[in-house]
Amino acid sequence: METMSKAEILAAIQRNKPVDVELPAPFVPGPADKQDFRESFSGMVNQIGGQVLSVENWAAIETYVHQHFRSDERIVTTIEGLKPAFENVDPTADPHDLADVSLAILPGHFGVAENAAVWLSDGQLGIRVLPFICQHLVIVLKQDSLLANMHEAYDRIGKDRQGFGVFIAGPSKTADIEQSLVIGAHGARSLLVFLLK
Repeated sequence: METMSKAEILAAIQRNKPVDVELPAPFVPGPADKQDFRESFSGMVNQIGGQVLSVENWAAIETYVHQHFRSDERIVTTIEGLKPAFENVDPTADPHDLADVSLAILPGHFGVAENAAVWLSDGQLGIRVLPFICQHLVIVLKQDSLLANMHEAYDRIGKDRQGFGVFIAGPSKTADIEQSLVIGAHGARSLLVFLLK
């Protein structure tokens, strides 16, 4: 086999360079419209195993929780409007103390209609492990906080400048092992999103 010098190799590479192709134009989101994304967001949440309910006020959320969860279950929240009714999360508490939380009720910044992702950040979580260690998760969103897609979501996050944040979509599930679906493997077994008017 004939050996080539370094110069010959570089010259061969130069001769066989692919033709330059112009990069696609960057995505520029259109003007933010006031379209109602409730139906598409709700449909996507349902499709991935969650549930969405529209409510008028905090009292409606409190009533629903009391009707669907036992009084002896540990229910915690970081939402001011619900703190009189449920246990408050102390942000300085040891995360291990949350191991027996049955239900966590947390506020979300916004939801994304195209994939049902909900954005939560440090200021809302109280303790970062809370949405992952609880058995059931409730997220409360303002109805007008729904966005069309992830382009809008990342644009919004970039403006907020949060230290820590996470997108949560649906209950935790995996089918990696033997293609057997397991719900609650890495987080909450159920997700309910309240859309607050």
